Amino acid sequence: MAEPWWKTGPQDVHRLEDRISSLYVERCHIDRDDNAIVLVNKARVVHVPAAYLAVLLIGPGSRITHAAIALLADSATSVCWVGEHGVRLYASGIGTARGSQLQLRQAWLVTRPKERVAVARRMYDLRFPSEDTSALTLQQLRGREGTRVRRLYAQHSERTGVPWTKRDYKPGDAFAAGDDVNRLLSAANSALYGICHAVITGIGASPALGFVHTGSALSFVLDIADLYKAEFTIPLAFDLAAKGLTAERDARTALRDAVVHGTLLPRIVADIKHLLVPEGASLLDEDLKGLWDEGDTIISGGRNWGAPFAEEHHLDVIPPSPTHENNSGQEATA
Repeated sequence: MAEPWWKTGPQDVHRLEDRISSLYVERCHIDRDDNAIVLVNKARVVHVPAAYLAVLLIGPGSRITHAAIALLADSATSVCWVGEHGVRLYASGIGTARGSQLQLRQAWLVTRPKERVAVARRMYDLRFPSEDTSALTLQQLRGREGTRVRRLYAQHSERTGVPWTKRDYKPGDAFAAGDDVNRLLSAANSALYGICHAVITGIGASPALGFVHTGSALSFVLDIADLYKAEFTIPLAFDLAAKGLTAERDARTALRDAVVHGTLLPRIVADIKHLLVPEGASLLDEDLKGLWDEGDTIISGGRNWGAPFAEEHHLDVIPPSPTHENNSGQEATA
């Protein structure tokens, strides 16, 4: 029997682009009406077809019914509970990753040195769009990236008149270390990580399988976030410091507005597609739903692989032997 039109098939990063990339809601009641999500607040009632959404970001002051969650799950819409305007990801539910194809391809790329280097190079190419970096090693690319970032700090310091010495970051308490600009950078970057995490989770990639970063549950989040710091968080931190807006909330709300105006979410989706599934590459049409066998072969699942019994076997019950006695009539001992 064919599935309903609103129930999507296996995850496909290309198809995700045809949907509204994301919808952020806050301070409202979320319910279901037929195949639409209903958003209710004091001002109005809005109906949104669930199948048109890639990611639903649920902000503060919201509540959602079981019926609405069931519809979003059937429509393969990612559900993320976030801070204001998607800044910081607190939890996520089922998303467009109804299949495993994108995550399997990501794992395949990251575990093969040649392919991993190719993805890392594409990440650096996004930072140097007008330069030919094909002859540079990864070490040279890291050095060039470091020089680019230092130059950006100096340029924005000169532009805004805000003094700058060096990047100061305290792991575990990012907003406690450094001067105003450093604290604002840490707060804005933390918010950017949350946004990238939400999108990565929403399209079915793995946050942990990084290509430049490694050894962290958020390695791929760090990879993706680094693509946008030069455009978003670095100038934002200097602008806020110049205005005397130095609270953590100032950084989060300013980044929130910049993300909305800069349409960052669709860009993240497009960039991940470019990195993991570039032109000429493709994902499987559907999940194999099989069992792995030696030699990287796949055998069918959903069946019992035990050999059938050739004949029935019976066990004979043998009673314990009587106690042996020696010639004197005494019980034998071992």
